[in-house]
Amino acid sequence: MNFRSGLVIVVLVLIAIFSALNWSVLMAPTDLSLGFTTAKAPLGLIMLGLIVVLAAVFLIYIVVLQAAMMSESRRVAKELKAQRELADKAEASRFEELRQLHGNDLDRLLARIDQLDRELRSAIEANANGLSATLGEIDDRLQRVETPRPPN
Repeated sequence: MNFRSGLVIVVLVLIAIFSALNWSVLMAPTDLSLGFTTAKAPLGLIMLGLIVVLAAVFLIYIVVLQAAMMSESRRVAKELKAQRELADKAEASRFEELRQLHGNDLDRLLARIDQLDRELRSAIEANANGLSATLGEIDDRLQRVETPRPPN
């Protein structure tokens, strides 16, 4: 129970105690003017009745207001849930799109690495063939230089 509810209960209890202590005064008949006629009735009882009616009206108003707020709260909660689901779907779609983009980039990168590997291997092979040819020529020259030539 919060402070406001406790305060309302305390005020109602005080009114009930005051009414009980002064019941004879509240029930004392008095001449009342109703505008077009006069009547003899207990003014205290009429005022107490008006307080009860006013309290009932306020209670009904509070219940209706609370019901409207709860209804609005449920509606807003449903809208928030729908928006959250929409955002989750959009985020999942962005993640999937990003995953596909990275997959495509990875495939292109791997293809490029394979191409560079083939080019490097062919360049190494060409260099090896060139070196082998050069070494062969050097070997031939060395063999020609080492073999004695017939005197002229």
